[in-house]
Amino acid sequence: MTVLILGCGFTGERVARRMKARGARVQVTTRDPQRLAHLGVEAFHVEQVPERIERGCLVLHSIPPDDKLDIVSLLGDAPARVVYISTTGVYGSAKDVNEASPADWSSDRARVRLEAEREIAEGPWSTLILRPAAIYGPGRGVHESVRRGTYPPGPNYISRIHVDDLAAHAEAALLTDLTGAYPVADEEPCPSTEIAEFCSQLLHVPLPTGPVAAPRIFGDRRVDGSAIRKLLGITLQYPSYRTGIPAAILEA
Repeated sequence: MTVLILGCGFTGERVARRMKARGARVQVTTRDPQRLAHLGVEAFHVEQVPERIERGCLVLHSIPPDDKLDIVSLLGDAPARVVYISTTGVYGSAKDVNEASPADWSSDRARVRLEAEREIAEGPWSTLILRPAAIYGPGRGVHESVRRGTYPPGPNYISRIHVDDLAAHAEAALLTDLTGAYPVADEEPCPSTEIAEFCSQLLHVPLPTGPVAAPRIFGDRRVDGSAIRKLLGITLQYPSYRTGIPAAILEA
């Protein structure tokens, strides 16, 4: 089994480790191949995909849309399956999201992602699209913003997914034939004020002050990711920020 990870960053590195543990041959693209030498994978620039890709491989695509590079065309017809990591931003201003929620093509920001999803879904391979909520983990997330005093709390709801749980979704998605597009999130969306207070107490730092978080910037959305968890057989390691954030702080 060969797995190609397009964009081996925060999530991709964790998926690479999981697939290596399964005995897979793992190829990854990155701007700096030397940065990933410790993973023991084949790392190269994305422009080299046509000459390095293996027919019948499984592809995890996590590179945001880029007008300068048509990544899907680089794949040709080689992959057997492509899993694309998109975003819950495709739901636009919807405040409550689940697997049945329609995407919002009227939003300019959402449309760019939706066009990328459509291009991938129309390819000559089986496809599953994962739309994660805000991804957090060691060194990344609201706890880091609170530590820096740069997270303005507000009443808007935010949904999240720990990076290790997203990696578990991606691993399972690569190994199944399930198709479609699904939101991914943990079990406890909460107001940004609530999580800011939690992080402030946990880190023993002052609660950030300043402008209230603007929903148009930080979102205002409750995401139900239970459908894809059930279909993929996922049990969350961090079902809530209450366990995920302390673990992320310890690991950082």
